[in-house]
Amino acid sequence: MSRAAPKTAHRAALMHFTADPAVRGESACEYFDDGLLVIDGRGLIVECGAAKSLMPKYAGVPVTVHKNAMLTPGFVDTHTHFPQTGVVASYGADLLDWLNRYTFPAEEMFADEKIAEDAAKFFIKQMLANGTTTALVFATSHKTSADAIFAQARKHNMRLASGKVLMNRNAPKNLCDNLRDGEKDTRALIRRWHGDGRLSYAITPRFAPTSTPSQLSLAGKLLQEFPDVLMHTHLSENRRELKWVRELFPNERDYLAVYEKRGLACERSVFAHCIHLSQSEWRRLSSSGCAVAHCPLSNFFLGSGMFDFAKAQKHKVRAGLGTDIGGGNSFSMLRVMEESYKTARMLGKDLTPLKMWHTATLGGAAALAMDSRIGNFAPGKEADFIVLNLSPTELITRRLRACQTTSEKLFALAMLADDRLIKSAHILGKRQNL
Repeated sequence: MSRAAPKTAHRAALMHFTADPAVRGESACEYFDDGLLVIDGRGLIVECGAAKSLMPKYAGVPVTVHKNAMLTPGFVDTHTHFPQTGVVASYGADLLDWLNRYTFPAEEMFADEKIAEDAAKFFIKQMLANGTTTALVFATSHKTSADAIFAQARKHNMRLASGKVLMNRNAPKNLCDNLRDGEKDTRALIRRWHGDGRLSYAITPRFAPTSTPSQLSLAGKLLQEFPDVLMHTHLSENRRELKWVRELFPNERDYLAVYEKRGLACERSVFAHCIHLSQSEWRRLSSSGCAVAHCPLSNFFLGSGMFDFAKAQKHKVRAGLGTDIGGGNSFSMLRVMEESYKTARMLGKDLTPLKMWHTATLGGAAALAMDSRIGNFAPGKEADFIVLNLSPTELITRRLRACQTTSEKLFALAMLADDRLIKSAHILGKRQNL
């Protein structure tokens, strides 16, 4: 019988969530000024808690001490586009102009395997450098693009979901697929990548205007046929987009109904943006078990509008945060947290520090139906975590000295931090070399 790989441990301040703070309050957050995270040889969490009480129990286990640092679960990005990395921070366009002026020309290049591979490699590196260890990622309509992002994620053993875009109208000809090829490529990608290591497939119609009713029905058929894949698309991002959807689907009651009619609204569906939803749509998202991705950086950058997080909470709709690269102009989930707070304030509502961090970790994992595997430090979960430097700048060092509570500390970090806060990212307990 072969010997099991030895345990390892990490010692620093430690923070994670055991439940939703919107439901459980402050007790949902566990924080230890001097914590210990114990990991087994498979990269799974054994235990976490106060170092003083756990050190005797794990005498002999090698311990890495991180001075002036905090351990948290890795961030979960619930909506982003790796092919748009090259056009991030491009000037002056709303959503539909953005697609035609920047996105579609950039995506046309991804038929080239080398371009797709280079972009995927850079994208994964940027995510990890910013503390994101799991993501739901748009590729392009090219099979090569999905192969590229999956291959790069597999090299890091990341838990990541993606899929080739289904898009057969209202886009450049060489970006459009057709029903036969779209289905063929999607099936081939599911067979190749879904369940390979920690990878998951997501059926990915871009959004209703770029798919015919027949293609959306095909996506629904595939979603039903493969009961453990995700569905990832856009919903109600821009008012011009809503008007367009009404023109293209005049017999549907609203935007969500376009997807509902084709079997695309279920507990495995993740809808990005969801800014301009009616009360009826919110109720139906809730009853169907759908999840939404809040992307404030992109919403402000493209002038799309403000997502009402309080409505998602009121209707008990699972919600995650997304960078939405390249409409979003940063890979940092800390920046996304900052802008999500500001969005709530602009709407005259509140988003607590604990809820922000929960949504970026355990809440994001729940939105992707991955919370049984990642998102916190519960025993048996996969040890995807980040080490935060608690003195990356003089300003943060000074501000943290004045903080009296965990909530204050987390809020200050989200409002003041950038990628200098991320000291290292660890996948299944292994530090990633970037």
